[in-house]
Amino acid sequence: MFQANYKKQEIQNKHKLSRILREGILVVTVGVATFLFLALVSYHATDPGWSRTGSGMGVANIGGYVGAWFADVLLCIFGYVAYVFPFMLIYAAWIPFLQQQKDETTQIFFILRSFGFFMILLSGSSLADLHLGDGNLPFGAGGVFGNLFQTGMVNIFNVIGANLVLFVLFLTGTTLFSGLSWIRTVEFLGQSIFNLIDFVGDQILQITQRESIGKRKAQKLEPQINFADDKIKNDIETPLVKAPLISQPTPIKSSLRAERERQVDLFDPSLAGSLPPLSLLDKPEKAPDTHYTAKELEEMSRNVELRLNDFGVEAQVVAVHPGPVVTRFELQLAAGTKASRITGLAKDLARSLSVVSVRIVEIIPGKSVIGLELPNVNREVVRLREILSSQQYEHARAPLALALGKDISGYPVIVDLAKMPHLLVAGTTGSGKSVCINALLLSLLYKYTPKDVRLILIDPKMLELSVYADIPHLLAPVVTDMKEAINAFRWCVAEMERRYRLMVTLGVRNISGYNHKVHEAKTKGAPLLDPLWQDHDMGAPEELQELPYIVVIADEYADMMMVVGKKVEELIARIAQKARAAGIHLILATQRPSVDVVTGLIKANIPTRIAFQVSSKIDSRTILDQSGAEQLLGFGDMLYLPPGSGIPVRIHGSFVVDEEVHR
Repeated sequence: MFQANYKKQEIQNKHKLSRILREGILVVTVGVATFLFLALVSYHATDPGWSRTGSGMGVANIGGYVGAWFADVLLCIFGYVAYVFPFMLIYAAWIPFLQQQKDETTQIFFILRSFGFFMILLSGSSLADLHLGDGNLPFGAGGVFGNLFQTGMVNIFNVIGANLVLFVLFLTGTTLFSGLSWIRTVEFLGQSIFNLIDFVGDQILQITQRESIGKRKAQKLEPQINFADDKIKNDIETPLVKAPLISQPTPIKSSLRAERERQVDLFDPSLAGSLPPLSLLDKPEKAPDTHYTAKELEEMSRNVELRLNDFGVEAQVVAVHPGPVVTRFELQLAAGTKASRITGLAKDLARSLSVVSVRIVEIIPGKSVIGLELPNVNREVVRLREILSSQQYEHARAPLALALGKDISGYPVIVDLAKMPHLLVAGTTGSGKSVCINALLLSLLYKYTPKDVRLILIDPKMLELSVYADIPHLLAPVVTDMKEAINAFRWCVAEMERRYRLMVTLGVRNISGYNHKVHEAKTKGAPLLDPLWQDHDMGAPEELQELPYIVVIADEYADMMMVVGKKVEELIARIAQKARAAGIHLILATQRPSVDVVTGLIKANIPTRIAFQVSSKIDSRTILDQSGAEQLLGFGDMLYLPPGSGIPVRIHGSFVVDEEVHR
């Protein structure tokens, strides 16, 4: 009797202990899931996390540093599906709490639920990556898992087949995880829809009968409204719609140099040692049909508002800026509407507006609107001669002025390489990268003499830069052997150190101060002597001369890194870190914007970048640390990331053909 009671009490204690443990696990799981959900909801892109160091402005996440870190990890791995993860975690803990006993069937169900849990995360993140926009997520709508899995599925089954397979996997995973019967769900929904249709039909019939009875009673008492003034009638019938502000493109003013060169010279100007004439470049083609009329722009504005309204976004076009290649519509969103909603609709808007691509500009400095950039039907060709003939290029007092092209409003864009101080150019084949390199080179040759600027050209292709082999600006022949390229970078490092020693001796901080001091000493008739002169057997030391700027241009430096390896990366990083004050600047170009080419060391020391059209958002993030380059139009359409700014500027690059370069 005593033993039976003891065993019964022992069994009850075990059940009680098991229930307490299961309840404790459930409470802890609910607390953890609630914390994760709050951390995910309050995720902020500027917070420090797993994939980024943060902006240093504090932590905005409700969960603090821990919440910011976990939210960043989950969003990086699963994308939007991470928001469902806490609820799935609670459900996974709730099911064992309801079960009183454990047997083999319970273990099998646990395995099936675990497998279904994994299938939901994998298929859901893949579907999100295929159909949803990035928003502010760190690694896309589907995260790492979704991006990798959907890429593999699309390669195997194509887009439609991949969507079908992923949808089936999602339904199967939901059934395995929750035990939901889709057949019963469809039957319930179908019956509910039929009941709703019957109810709505009865209500419509009753309303129609009541209205017909009321009309018959009031037929003789219907008042007649007469407008005393036609103007009042027109004001009532016509809704007031504010027309958008349309900015007309301003023609580029020719410089004095372009006006002077219209007069034909009797003698060849190249014999006098002057700069090459602009007449060697082709004149811009006159295309009057490339611009829209004010009526067409207003119709396009109304069409944009209508298409946005179809997707549930209320916005008004407040300004239109037509340009040579694209037209920007500035949208004033309704109160409470997030810009990320429109960002996720970029592909759908492009389809509904019948255009190749649509680029959404979420932030326009100085304005409370967002930008919607649509490609023009007739694209204008931006000629290099038009940019070099502008007053902006002639009046630029920059030591190294580069003519990039035109902005979206049609204004010339002239930048200073000395302030960058280095430039990284990346884009796929045929996007306009080589043409951009030629335009940058010509913009230097048409403004600066060999006394001002010297060049080192590295051309692994042996075709792109070989045409410049005879120009007097070269410090050395065009380098085509990659093993010789590393020697060129070593020489740049040695020259950088030599210039630093000279500047330290003269007490100046940069090359412009050095040249000014040397020139001032020559003007006074007391030239400075070389303080580094050590060969006493050769007589007196030489006089110091002004130092030219040195620009190193490497076309397709990915091939150079494959042949030489990490040595050249270390030399490039050293030059990029220190060579600004010495007047040595780099322009690196590549058509393979992968992380093993555009490394973190290169990006950290070259903040100024140009991205042409790329194939994916990942390549765009590799170049610019943000998406957007995958929405460009190609053929010179670029995003320019200026130094000290995180907002890229869209520029239409200058076009120059091979015949112009050979002249």
